[in-house]
Amino acid sequence: MVAASTFCAATIGLLAMAAAAATASNVITDDTYFYGQSPPVYPSRKSPHADMAATGSAWADAYAKAKALVGQMTLEEKVGLTNGVSVDNGCPGNVGNVSRLGFPGMCLGDAGQGLRGTDFVSSFPSGIHVGARYVARPFLQPHISSFALGTLTTDIGGGNSWNKDLAARRAAAMADEFKKKGVNVLLGPVVGPAWRVTLSGRNWEGFAADPYLSGSLAAQTVMGIQGQGVITSTKHFIANEQETNRNPSGDVQSVSSNIDDKTMHELYLWPFQDAVHAGTGNIMCSYQRINNSYGCANSKTLNGLLKTELGFQGFVVSDWGAQHTGYAGALAGLDMAMPDTGSFWGAKLVEAVRNGSVPESRVNDMATRILTPWYHFKQDQAFPNPGFGMPKDVTKPHAVVDARDPAAKPVLLAGAVEGHVLVKNTKNTLPLTKPRLLSVFGYSARSPDLSGPGPGIKLLQWQLGAEAIDANEAVAGAIGRADRVSAIGINGTLFSGCGSGATTPAHALAPLDALKMRAYQDGTALFHDLASAAPVVDPASDACIVFGNAFACEAYDRPALHDAYTDDLVRAVADRCPKTIVVLHNAGPRVVDAFIEHDNVTAVLLAHLPGEQSGPALVALLYGAANPSGKLPYTLARNQSDYPAPGPSSTPPSGDRFAHFPQSNFSEGVYTDYRHFDRQAIAPRFPFGFGLSYTTFGLAGAAVRRVAGAAATTVDEYPTGAVIPGGRADLWDNLAVVTVEVRNTGGVHAGAEVVQLYVGMPPAGEDAPPWQQLRGYEKVYLQPGEARTASFPLTRRDLSAWNVETQQWQLRRGTYTLALGTSSRDLPLKVSLEI
Repeated sequence: MVAASTFCAATIGLLAMAAAAATASNVITDDTYFYGQSPPVYPSRKSPHADMAATGSAWADAYAKAKALVGQMTLEEKVGLTNGVSVDNGCPGNVGNVSRLGFPGMCLGDAGQGLRGTDFVSSFPSGIHVGARYVARPFLQPHISSFALGTLTTDIGGGNSWNKDLAARRAAAMADEFKKKGVNVLLGPVVGPAWRVTLSGRNWEGFAADPYLSGSLAAQTVMGIQGQGVITSTKHFIANEQETNRNPSGDVQSVSSNIDDKTMHELYLWPFQDAVHAGTGNIMCSYQRINNSYGCANSKTLNGLLKTELGFQGFVVSDWGAQHTGYAGALAGLDMAMPDTGSFWGAKLVEAVRNGSVPESRVNDMATRILTPWYHFKQDQAFPNPGFGMPKDVTKPHAVVDARDPAAKPVLLAGAVEGHVLVKNTKNTLPLTKPRLLSVFGYSARSPDLSGPGPGIKLLQWQLGAEAIDANEAVAGAIGRADRVSAIGINGTLFSGCGSGATTPAHALAPLDALKMRAYQDGTALFHDLASAAPVVDPASDACIVFGNAFACEAYDRPALHDAYTDDLVRAVADRCPKTIVVLHNAGPRVVDAFIEHDNVTAVLLAHLPGEQSGPALVALLYGAANPSGKLPYTLARNQSDYPAPGPSSTPPSGDRFAHFPQSNFSEGVYTDYRHFDRQAIAPRFPFGFGLSYTTFGLAGAAVRRVAGAAATTVDEYPTGAVIPGGRADLWDNLAVVTVEVRNTGGVHAGAEVVQLYVGMPPAGEDAPPWQQLRGYEKVYLQPGEARTASFPLTRRDLSAWNVETQQWQLRRGTYTLALGTSSRDLPLKVSLEI
């Protein structure tokens, strides 16, 4: 194996020097100019079970079965597993069968919020919504009416202590629907993009702008999905941070994410490491270039980081159409190309093996890696035929396969409730108590007119979750014309975002649907005007609710973090209504400074993307049947320009040295989101981790202790354990535990607080790390006056920084500051740990 001591640490500097010396006469036209900027790492490492088939572990047993089956295949059959084929079903991707050996093939299906593009399925809360709820069970009052919230089971009520299982339960419920439809691989979860570009069109599919939170939720999701026998495809590997120029067009290549070694490990690789450690069976490589080498042909990231450093045991699949090279991709670590052979593999890969360009052992490894998770998750024993419930065209007669399970309703509702974040509540506006007159305004209160497969372009709108925008916008977005799209979905509320991660629910309740039901029950008069930009407000209104949204879609990046229409609408209502409640369904950060300080804007809920239970969840929160406990999984700035990389890197002008090779230099390093705001001393509007409740909480008695086996002051500086899935085994050892008492100091409402732990590491030479980084969180459910202890185990990995010289995680010597609080800017308690 050829490896570099550092991961292209000088790439950004070299590009800057080249640009400075460039003139219009030396425009780069051949990517050989960039060779070596992403260090070569060969050969592709075989499955880690190749040398441990006798260990008896479940994965090793699956590997032995896969190896035996591959040993019976012809070269053509093995190669046939490595690319997609056309099958008469509605699966976005299919792996062909090997019928003579009993392998039925595989179906790969979108995505991480629920099964897309088919009927009789559910819409689960999106990734951003999961991040906002911090993986917790909601605290629901025991007197909730079934009409206000839907059917609930008792275990969804307040838990006795912190419990992270809601993310896993959401994942398991999703996987159950995929399995019933014969989908072998669920194309999710998403941990890339990592929210570097605030306007990125796909941030909403991921969990958070912080790698620790994102990785934690990804691990829970992987375990929940794969616990049902469905393989996860954790994506998009790696540094896939913008939609603009994600694919080559004409003579312009995909954008290159130019990133240094330390930033790669500490920020972008971190959540993938959690997913690999949790056992994800598949990783999807990304569209763009990484240090000027395409993501699905990048030997450093695939062979080096993923398969060698992280010990990844599954297979790598390309994003759809992200393969840009032939046998070189196979040698670089790509195992499967989707959606078909394209112009690179198939017969050409067979030829490459026969002429010696690719060793047959590499093809054997590709096929074995593909079949190992198929065996491990027992898809050879109890799994429907691939694509069994996925009709190729839902508008034509087809067999009905209803994948929904009534037992999943509480999970759908609880998840929807938890992802709402209350950021303002004054004048005792919330919770509502049987108002006499409630006035509702805004385009995002109702369901879009389209909610099912329609004719022509409307079918595409439904399939891609673009019902809330105009059909022409949907087409413009699909071809990447961001200049022709709006920042909002003017035609209705958002249950999810748009693109391959969208959902096509069999049933969904919009906010106005649920509000009407509640108003009828209470005898409340309810007026609504969803069309006027400056509506008339009845002065008898006890409260007014204004609904807006922030739309986002795959294939293009958002045009702005706010829009004038919604801002003006909020102010117009607030000027006439002394208690104005703003509800925004936002597919990403949405700046609110145009109205947040208006005296009559007395409550603001960031409702994110709740899925099909949007309406009932909102009503539960507005009326106090549920107590808000969601927290922001990102920093909300006062101005768009406050973010380090608010928008995507664009195509350079004609004549520029890099006109054919757009560059995106990650020059901010690890300083994204709250790290950037802390470093630059920028006051956010609402900090990372912020969220209000209907009660109050207090923290006291913070303490830290070393765990058994790590009691000595001196611990090895570097890990020495064997490489397991997720890296060296001792990276995952607990070294210390932090504890703190949490008390509900309110006298009326039970509720939950998310206690957050941030670690400040000691500097090493000139390397001064961010002064605080999230390294723990726990949601604690409490009755009024009740107190409990929250505990935070800290692993070696949590306390380590990446050393680019030794190429290892380093446990630095010195004093670690451990800060506890309820957001990144509210950390009143501190303890220290000496290493």
